[in-house]
Amino acid sequence: MHRDDYPVLSALGFEDDELKELGLWEPAIGSPADLAEMYVRRSKKKDSLSSLREQVRRMAARAKTDGLKVRHVWFEQKSASKAYVRREEFEKATEAVYLHGLSKTLYVFKTSRLSRRGMGQVGLLLDKFEEKGARVFAEAEGLDSHHSRMVFAVMGEQARDQVKDLGEFTQNGMVGAKRDGKWTGGVTPYGLRAVKGEGRLERHPGEYPTARRIAEYLLDRKTPNWIAAKLNEEGLKTRHGRNWQATGIIALAHAVTWAGLVAQRERILDKDGQWSGKYHRGGVPMLDKDGRPIPCGEGVITFAEHVKIKSILASRAQKRGPVGDRTRGKREISNLLSGIMNCGRCGAKEVSSGPAYRCYARTNEGAHVCEGVSIGRGPADEAVTQAWFGHILSLSPESATLHEIAREWLAYQDPEKEARKAQVTAELESAVGREMQLKKERFILGRMSEADYEYLWRELNAQIDGFKAELAELTREADLSPLMDPEALADLWKGAGIAGQRALLRAALTDKGITLKPSKGRGYRVPPLDRLEFHWREAADPAKDDAIDAGVDLVERTRQRRRGMTA
Repeated sequence: MHRDDYPVLSALGFEDDELKELGLWEPAIGSPADLAEMYVRRSKKKDSLSSLREQVRRMAARAKTDGLKVRHVWFEQKSASKAYVRREEFEKATEAVYLHGLSKTLYVFKTSRLSRRGMGQVGLLLDKFEEKGARVFAEAEGLDSHHSRMVFAVMGEQARDQVKDLGEFTQNGMVGAKRDGKWTGGVTPYGLRAVKGEGRLERHPGEYPTARRIAEYLLDRKTPNWIAAKLNEEGLKTRHGRNWQATGIIALAHAVTWAGLVAQRERILDKDGQWSGKYHRGGVPMLDKDGRPIPCGEGVITFAEHVKIKSILASRAQKRGPVGDRTRGKREISNLLSGIMNCGRCGAKEVSSGPAYRCYARTNEGAHVCEGVSIGRGPADEAVTQAWFGHILSLSPESATLHEIAREWLAYQDPEKEARKAQVTAELESAVGREMQLKKERFILGRMSEADYEYLWRELNAQIDGFKAELAELTREADLSPLMDPEALADLWKGAGIAGQRALLRAALTDKGITLKPSKGRGYRVPPLDRLEFHWREAADPAKDDAIDAGVDLVERTRQRRRGMTA
């Protein structure tokens, strides 16, 4: 019987015999005090697997010395120095200790693997571990959080400073390279490729002819939809072997690098004003000291053609529409099922198109890709509403789906509360960081008197306790009573608006959403509900048929009343 983490260990290059020697062959069984988690991470794929295997060997040897068995080895390949990067495997490793209580020890190779975001985040993690009587052990430094908590915090702050310095050096280097007309890396636009070791772009022999055709079609005022359908009809594929889409054509048209120029793009910021790690598409050409665009090699089009193509697209765009206007902001949601319902022929998303929902692939890539499936928006929305009511009323109060719906609904209904939760979490992390800094000043650097330390420590701990109490209040379980009563459920749905109804619907469905089956042909009158296949998170309870019927009747009465008012 293999361990759950055997595929990971095998992928790291361990042979079965060595796993037996390391004690990583058989599933680890025992009390949480006798078990441990191990977390391994590499920032880049090019980093040596040999180094990772040596890290595992050393941590496994430490576990043997401590008399522990490694329950699970968690591995991920991710550069985690930035705030927006989420480390899913690290979260699973820590939650196995402080949330699920499966073990009492977490092994990491270095303290920098815990966090590169400073004292605050490290301190909060150690707080959670201490509450469960658990510990973190960093093998390279030989640090045990039971005895070296302050050192962990200082090392975490040092790791953050290193990342900040490295980021500044990297950013300055990239800006300098761009000003020198160098290609600084990334995905090249279709039709071009990077010349290895030279820092410039050249035309891709296999892609350039098709790329040039696209440019000529755009200059000839052909629409992106028409171009995508034309290329798909001829069997031409994108670089990744996929069908062409209108959105891809538009992205090429706006790409400054498609003209062989250095691009200067605007960063995308999150709600807190921090960089999300992404850039807006297109950008503008970077200019030299004389105000001329800086080239970085060959292009599919000239700069003059780039300007003309953008002008053509902008002339067709609606005011503040999706083409030619990058300051349009977020568009209001106007339909219930776009992006939730899928085509029953090809699996693509159904999108709103006039009075009906239609297959996205058919609309954007042409009939050559998919014959398409469509349904009227009104009948589809009513059918889905009835199905949702019936399904929700069939679930028990202990249903995980109901709790998920309640959480989704609260997040949508009270976005200020969700924003406050994020703010309190950040403030708590900052306060814990200041507490660590205070201890450093008093006990390591000796630059603070005991009286000053005691006063400041009490004040800071009062803040931390307040943040923790507020966070606990903000994360209280949601009230499920409106989801149990048909009348209350109807009021909830009616008052939610389209965006709220989409949130409620998504919370009850899996990622597969709803599948729209093809009709038998023209002239066949099939109830819309019979053409819809729902992928619910949980199966309905057949014992609650009366509740389902009551919910469906309520929806029907509401619909008839609304029609009577508009007649």
